[in-house]
Amino acid sequence: MFGYHGKYLHVDLSSGESKSIELKEEDLKKFIGGTALGARLIYDKVKPGMDPLSPETPLVFAAGAFQGTTIPMASRSAVATISPLTGYWGEATTGGVFPSRLRNTGFDAIYITGKASRPVYLYVKDGKAEIKDASHVWGKDIYETQKILKDELKDAEVSISAIGLAGENLVKCSGVVNDRGRVAGRCGVGAVMGSKKLKAVAVSGSAKVSVADEQKVAELTRQAREAIASNFTAVLYREYGTMLWVDMGMVMGDVPAKYFTRSLFPAQKVTSQAFRQKYVMGNYACYGCPIGCGRLIRNFKGIPEVDGPEYETTAALGPLCWNFDTDSIVEANHLCNSHGLDTISAGVAIAYAMHLYEKGILTKKKAGMELKWGDGKAVVKLVEMMIKKQGFGELLGQGVRRMAEELGADPEEAAHVKGQEVPMHDARAFFGMAISYATGPRGACHLKGDYYMVDIGAGVMELGILPGDRHQSQGKAEPAAKFQAYRDLFDSMLMCKFAPYTATQLSEMLSAVTGWTCTPADLGTAGERSINIKRAISNKLGLSRKEDKLPRICIQPLNEGATVGKSPDMDTLLKEYYAFRKWDWETGKPTKEKLVELGLEDVAKDLWG
Repeated sequence: MFGYHGKYLHVDLSSGESKSIELKEEDLKKFIGGTALGARLIYDKVKPGMDPLSPETPLVFAAGAFQGTTIPMASRSAVATISPLTGYWGEATTGGVFPSRLRNTGFDAIYITGKASRPVYLYVKDGKAEIKDASHVWGKDIYETQKILKDELKDAEVSISAIGLAGENLVKCSGVVNDRGRVAGRCGVGAVMGSKKLKAVAVSGSAKVSVADEQKVAELTRQAREAIASNFTAVLYREYGTMLWVDMGMVMGDVPAKYFTRSLFPAQKVTSQAFRQKYVMGNYACYGCPIGCGRLIRNFKGIPEVDGPEYETTAALGPLCWNFDTDSIVEANHLCNSHGLDTISAGVAIAYAMHLYEKGILTKKKAGMELKWGDGKAVVKLVEMMIKKQGFGELLGQGVRRMAEELGADPEEAAHVKGQEVPMHDARAFFGMAISYATGPRGACHLKGDYYMVDIGAGVMELGILPGDRHQSQGKAEPAAKFQAYRDLFDSMLMCKFAPYTATQLSEMLSAVTGWTCTPADLGTAGERSINIKRAISNKLGLSRKEDKLPRICIQPLNEGATVGKSPDMDTLLKEYYAFRKWDWETGKPTKEKLVELGLEDVAKDLWG
């Protein structure tokens, strides 16, 4: 089998046993790897009413088709589970060195169930697994944990993915962090690790994957590097990181501010240029990436190096909270990285608290402090409280859906989809984002798909996904659905979303690596299959059409900026989306015919009998 090891590791933390299980090539052809493979492995274990924090909930770390090859920007790995934040399908991806080290273990994925009786970490190297005591690092932050375990293992090639206090405390928006500050941030995957008493996963080894056509892979690698070197956006990411979007996005009304009620703000205070002028900054790259969009700040308040912040973090902890104090943004981000907290959910929850405080719904007594717009010190303090589950921070860490319920607030002002907080791209700026948020497989997600990229010019010609009027609802759902599936495929191959490759290049890469015959249309189908099996998992857990929506706070027209008077027509978008996807309007399930068409006969039988 080319491009894969053809097996995954199953670890039962309750019994302490582990075993290698064969992966069928038929399943790999259908699901490629990554989050889609995780969904296939998890699907049969899903039961109605399943508690995401129960021992039986599976947790999967997965590689894709390209890790371990020379193809650049194949620098991601996936974490898949059931989300404690939403109660439905949950996934997150991360970069760094961990993805390649995961593939070097000799497995394509690690499937973890059960719960240890004490804190443990998992060490996987060259086809063997050890469950080791982690009592000495339980309670340590992620940077400390990585250092201690690396020193302990005496393995120069090891990469460690760990949780901090947020995951240990089962905070529902906690993440998993590897290679210093690379974060699998969304859906509360860190809490699932914490519930299993699993502090970290350490991976290493020398196992290699073979490719079907070495000469073709070498040529495609050369072409890919040329494409990256000549890509203007790639140059911008290298120079400015993802922060380049702060002022560019604001011009288009795409950066939400003051809890989704504003689109204009003093952007010059929080741009990449502002950070570069104030701090000593550097950049770093994930394994095999020639761009290097990651940011470092050196000598920040006595800390030699601080990771980030990136765009989503800056916007969420900054303008969304009407906060333009960069020191507080950097400090809050460092706390999130140190203890494994999703910066998007954290920022949205804090901004929501400030919004409710201004309206008088949240009192000083309930919050334990004043919550005024722009108070950077309050932002940092609330992040600390979320991590420690301290006072009002415990409610913040459960997300805005639960906050609205607890505080008796208007649910239409809680900025979430299916329980996951809305990211930092405004649905009023790009209507394709509105339908992508409302129907995303893991709740509100700016990466499935990042349709704003299409409407500023980055279409997918081979799949008929072309730029159009960004403020048009009619006719937008079909290309948005196609792009959503296409971007979901990236999380199966585990290719960086910034990789400037065409669908033709990606299909040629997959063919050369695996020996399969693959076309751009096949990629679209694989992405669609991934979207539908994830949807089916959530359907089994109780998801229906009523949750495919965006709250009023995120779509009501604004009276300023580039989106004055603009609001997506969600009814039109949803009806067109469902028709194209062939999902049942009454139940929100993929139709039996669609599932059979995608080769998901067992799923069709489960959902429809």
